[in-house]
Amino acid sequence: MKPENKFSLIVYGWGALSGVVSGVLSIENQAGWIVGFMLLFVIPYVAKALLKDLPEELQDPRTAIRQSLGGFLLFWLYFTLLVYTVSTGFQPKFYSNQSLLYKIIHNSTVTG
Repeated sequence: MKPENKFSLIVYGWGALSGVVSGVLSIENQAGWIVGFMLLFVIPYVAKALLKDLPEELQDPRTAIRQSLGGFLLFWLYFTLLVYTVSTGFQPKFYSNQSLLYKIIHNSTVTG
């Protein structure tokens, strides 16, 4: 496998792990979102520790952060919202008994 692909997998895994940490910390305090996002700046050092054949362009921390920003944000945000929603026991609120979701959940017939 190419070192660039290994780097991408590390970024996605780190984004997922940061999202879980951020979601768990956000249950008690809103600063959990900030802590999870700040883990983005640790990626270059994690990648250097795990990959011995890291390409020269990814050796610079600023370049590594720039290259990993999109993938990290995607996985971080997804896992933060997932963990936060599951752990808070979210229940949808119906503002109208005419909505499709209300009818599906309450076993009414859906006609359209």
